[in-house]
Amino acid sequence: MANLMQGKRGLVMGVANDRSIAWGIASALAAEGADLAFSYQGEAFGKRVQPLAASVGSDFLIDVDVTNEDSLDACFGEIGRRWGALDFVIHAIAFSDKNELTGRFVNTTRGNFLNSLNISCFSFMDVARRAEPLMPNGGSLITLTFQGSNRVSPNYNVMGVAKAALESATRYLANDLGPQKIRVNAISPGPMKTLAGSAIGGARATFRHTEENAPLRANATLEAIGGTAVWLCSDYGACTTGEIIHVDGGYHSLGFPQAENL
Repeated sequence: MANLMQGKRGLVMGVANDRSIAWGIASALAAEGADLAFSYQGEAFGKRVQPLAASVGSDFLIDVDVTNEDSLDACFGEIGRRWGALDFVIHAIAFSDKNELTGRFVNTTRGNFLNSLNISCFSFMDVARRAEPLMPNGGSLITLTFQGSNRVSPNYNVMGVAKAALESATRYLANDLGPQKIRVNAISPGPMKTLAGSAIGGARATFRHTEENAPLRANATLEAIGGTAVWLCSDYGACTTGEIIHVDGGYHSLGFPQAENL
């Protein structure tokens, strides 16, 4: 441990269980000395998050609905009252109707399109706007994306469009907040065995395919993603903003599968 995050405080949004990418990031940040607050939505998720938060020495949990302005105001108001300032936010929140994450993208409904973009993209903008006043000395905002944003991925459907919007929002936010020394970046892991990932049709086949064909012949691990987040949140990430950082074994660089798998 190098204590890269000693004295820094941050909010982690989106932990569902101990296999969540958000938890991989949270545990890596805590191991480097960060103080953490956790948001969750609803009592059921709160019960899952509480013991995980306790395991890294945190009793700061906030029930937040990112589609509700008052709920977000209350969240960041509470952080301001308790801590006074914030050094980083991890935004690991996305949602789409599971029934529309199979089959054809053309069948996306208007309601699910709007809801998916609202939760998966606009919420990051909403969070950034509230985090800015709590970062008078700069800070780091990180969200999570997937390469289905720029290349067609089977069954990813409307989430690909939402992630494309999220990546664009990352760049625009980086430009807006740069003068305040607030860095804004996205991490793009490959397929992961998470609760969110399992909602996408054909998830197991996709996981196997990327593992077999990525240059490193491996999918990302929670530890690798967590380490990337530590770098982006630490002082070593001071000059990195507006980036989409791939942590996917190199799969994003391929034009075709490996020769033995053609």
